[in-house]
Amino acid sequence: MIINLILWILFGALVGWLASIVMRTDAQQGALLNIVVGIIGAFLGGLVFSLLGFGGSNINSGDFSLGSLLVSFIGAVVLLGIVNLFRRGSVR
Repeated sequence: MIINLILWILFGALVGWLASIVMRTDAQQGALLNIVVGIIGAFLGGLVFSLLGFGGSNINSGDFSLGSLLVSFIGAVVLLGIVNLFRRGSVR
């Protein structure tokens, strides 16, 4: 149980950090915000992919496969795009 929590935080940080690099927001956010972006992005990615009928396996469901990391990464990029849209008026 505690190992899953640690993995969840680590993979959330990784996904959030990679998404912040892609969206060019890395200089504006620290490690804690990267973790939050990764975890919320994983939830968002899982939700979007399940609504589209592709299955929404992500790191929040305890699946740490390459596919779940990709779904989580896409969700985190979408989340940062939405935040940038409201913050600056453009996605970048």
